[in-house]
Amino acid sequence: MANLSSSSLAFTVRRCEPELVSPAKPTPREYKLLSDIDDQESLRFQVPVIQFYHYNPSMQGKDPIKVIRDALAKTLVFYYPLAGRLREGLNNGKLMVDCTGEGVLLIEADADVTLEQIGDALHPPFPCFDELLYDVPGSDGILHCPLILIQVLFPL
Repeated sequence: MANLSSSSLAFTVRRCEPELVSPAKPTPREYKLLSDIDDQESLRFQVPVIQFYHYNPSMQGKDPIKVIRDALAKTLVFYYPLAGRLREGLNNGKLMVDCTGEGVLLIEADADVTLEQIGDALHPPFPCFDELLYDVPGSDGILHCPLILIQVLFPL
C-alpha cells in the first residue's frame, strides 16, 4: 500500500498481485511479422492510456473484475496475437509476435478516492497519472513482455 499524492489531493492505492489472463480457448501457435510501419525503431515504446468510467447501476451484484477477466479471456481467443510476446528475428532484427497464448497482465486495485474528488485531474495533463497507473516490474520492455497491461481501479 502506498500513500500517493497529486497536487493537493492525497489518496491511497492498494493493488493486488498482477495476474496473466490467457485466451479462454486454445489459439494458434505461430509467428506474425510486424509490418514495416509497425516495426520502426522509433515506435518501440509503450503507450500508457488512462480511461475513467462511472459506476453503471446495471452491473449491481456483479463482480467487475470477474466480468472484465472473463470478457478479456474470451476476446483474446479472437485477438490471440495480443496474448503473445514480441521477439526479434535472428538475422535482421525484424519484430514479430510469437503467438504463445501467455496472456496479458491484469491488476485489480482499490483507491480511497472518487472520480469527483479527483475533479479537474481527469483532464490531460493528468497530475496523478503516475500514482494511478502501476509499472509491473519486468513488464516495461518491448521484447518478451506482455503486450498489454490493464489495471482496474475501484474506489474503496
